Amino acid sequence: MYKVGKKLIKAVVGKENIPFQLIDRPFFYRRSSKMDILNLKDKFKGGRCIIIGNGPSLNKNDLSLIQNECTFGVNGVFYKTKECGFRPKFYVVEDSDVMADNVKEINDYEAEYKFFPVNYKHLIKNRKNTIFFHMDTGYYNKTSPHFRVPRFSADMSHMLYCGQSVTMINLQIAYYLGFSEVYLIGMDFDYKIPSSAIVDGNRITSMEDDENHFHADYFGKGKVWHDPELDKVLNSYKLMKLMYEIDGRKIYNATIGGKLELFERVDYNEVFKK
Repeated sequence: MYKVGKKLIKAVVGKENIPFQLIDRPFFYRRSSKMDILNLKDKFKGGRCIIIGNGPSLNKNDLSLIQNECTFGVNGVFYKTKECGFRPKFYVVEDSDVMADNVKEINDYEAEYKFFPVNYKHLIKNRKNTIFFHMDTGYYNKTSPHFRVPRFSADMSHMLYCGQSVTMINLQIAYYLGFSEVYLIGMDFDYKIPSSAIVDGNRITSMEDDENHFHADYFGKGKVWHDPELDKVLNSYKLMKLMYEIDGRKIYNATIGGKLELFERVDYNEVFKK
């Protein structure tokens, strides 16, 4: 009995006797929108969607071609909405610095569905069309046994896992919603850290206009962002690709240019031509 008890303790207790759940899910006690999430299970089964990255190449896309498609936008996509009127069907924010720097814009942004981790529940005042999910952040926590380990959740009602980029959250949501074809655009997979930037570990504070995204103000002067560490993004992408293909689904790269070669490339203008 003692040995069994010891094994159980080892299974649930992390480094420095901190339970893994507290490391990976510090906001586990906050309620998610579980019933709303359950109602979305396979709602778009067999359909296709587009996950929009915010790289400079997005400015080459005619977004009118996908205005009536199921599209995911993230973070500062509101700059594109202000610029040309395009508005994604789904809006997602994962990053705490993005939330802190843009909390007003995020609250003001309108979309048919808005997905946020319960971590930011206290910051979201406009809850129209808003769904909160549980997010496991062990990927980012050096004290977690899951540090830098890509994981995939097929059940959004229980948990979604971080994986170096908000795109991983989007891919898990898209899977849960039932999409069988996912097209990536604006995923340039190419970042430069300006010499003027203030670098503190993997946190970067911009001191000039942003050249890594479609809009100069995206991570413009004074905004904080993280070193994207593209090698780690690629590792997470590999898991996403595997999980989709095991289930007979497919992720395509419809980005115009860029350096992401893991996914089969398709021509944006051909796939979404009028």
